[in-house]
Amino acid sequence: MTKRDAIFPASRQELYEINGYSAAIRSGDLLFVSGQVGSREDGSPEPDFEKQVQLAFDNLKAVLKAANSSFDDIVDITTFHTDPANQFEVVMAAKNKAFSEKPYPNWTAVGVSWLAGFDFEIKVIARIPQSN
Repeated sequence: MTKRDAIFPASRQELYEINGYSAAIRSGDLLFVSGQVGSREDGSPEPDFEKQVQLAFDNLKAVLKAANSSFDDIVDITTFHTDPANQFEVVMAAKNKAFSEKPYPNWTAVGVSWLAGFDFEIKVIARIPQSN
């Protein structure tokens, strides 16, 4: 059996170790990124929702960068929302900023009742560009 090829952003590996999961797993030319939340450096939730969403996107960007990938390489997005109707406008603004050009990646939004103290989470599947 092949071992998992785990990817971690340099500054946050300890948080993943404490919680027992990898930030992302590389499989061939695909990258499967765990759900990213709007956590501060110590792992605690950012209380301001707009800032929490931006931090989630920033944390996602750091994981992608650690795998030599970027938002341009994302093919599938799943987002989780504790109050979709009231949060949608803020989330769409962040999403539209990150993905401003067509073709857009696939996107599935899911309403949930619990995210361990957070109100938004984003997970993605991305391709890893081949080196030239």
